[in-house]
Amino acid sequence: MKRVFFRILLASGVLLGSSLVVAASYAADVVGVPKPDAAKGEQLYTKGDAARGIVACMSCHGAAGNSTIASNPNLAAQPHEYLAKQLADFRAKNAKSAPLRRGANGANTIMTSFATALTPADMQNIAYYLAQQPLDPKTAATASKKDTMALGQSIWRGGLPDRNVAACAACHSANGAGMPGEFPRLSGQHPAYIEEQLKLFRSGDRANNPIMHDIADRMSDSDIAAVADYAAGLR
Repeated sequence: MKRVFFRILLASGVLLGSSLVVAASYAADVVGVPKPDAAKGEQLYTKGDAARGIVACMSCHGAAGNSTIASNPNLAAQPHEYLAKQLADFRAKNAKSAPLRRGANGANTIMTSFATALTPADMQNIAYYLAQQPLDPKTAATASKKDTMALGQSIWRGGLPDRNVAACAACHSANGAGMPGEFPRLSGQHPAYIEEQLKLFRSGDRANNPIMHDIADRMSDSDIAAVADYAAGLR
């Protein structure tokens, strides 16, 4: 038992260290960007900016970031730093590179065109606005698969020690709320979206977190589906 606990703790420590490096790297990329403005972020989120070809985020992600569409993630109450980084990762750094966040088979997602129209300040503003919005309990997703609940809970709380998969709770917190500035909130997130992202991490099409690739690569489809459903029901 002590050996298993140590392995989980070690893996969790690696995850935290990796995230700190990523956060520091992103902070360096946005040096000189003004302090985020939630009011400007709300304006872009709810109305967009037709003159610059920016579509209102609300049309896909719902009022105040509470999406009612399973394929579009809930963005309310996500860490500001995390959201800003994800927006930046949807766009390529230059003409010779691909975005770090892509869809199945390496194809760009619709978010690439949306993010490309945004300035670093826009991204910060939108992310800052969304981070202040509460998750709506009336529209938040929840767990629905009773037959996989035990497996999902086991992976969330204890990982898969025999495959060096750390407990999800170690980084995303016991109740799935995530850690501000570090890891996203998964509680109330659509299970289908969580499942899709884990598979994209596994395939390497989502290449903005090497540690998550390694974790997902050690998980089966049934592992992924179970923990995705369980995570959605956490509060």
